[in-house]
Amino acid sequence: MPYMSEDAQEVGEILDAVTTKLPQMITNILKTVYSEEAGRNVGRAVGTLYKELVASGIPTDMALKMATDYMISFKDLMGQMDFGNRRGPSRGAE
Repeated sequence: MPYMSEDAQEVGEILDAVTTKLPQMITNILKTVYSEEAGRNVGRAVGTLYKELVASGIPTDMALKMATDYMISFKDLMGQMDFGNRRGPSRGAE
């Protein structure tokens, strides 16, 4: 067996750990982001935002636009976290 420095061996061990654990971590993150519970929480957040805007005196049409923009921003953020599994940020012009 060829000589391997301790640093190279340590890097190899780190890479082995990363390749073993990283895919499962990504899968778990995506399951969390795209779960039913996450969907309910996003729906509540958007609804609450709309209600609070209206209660603060924002006209309903403007509050609806602001809540819609918030939802789009959230969707875009989730798309960036998608790691190319669906239609991520690297997609071309549609």
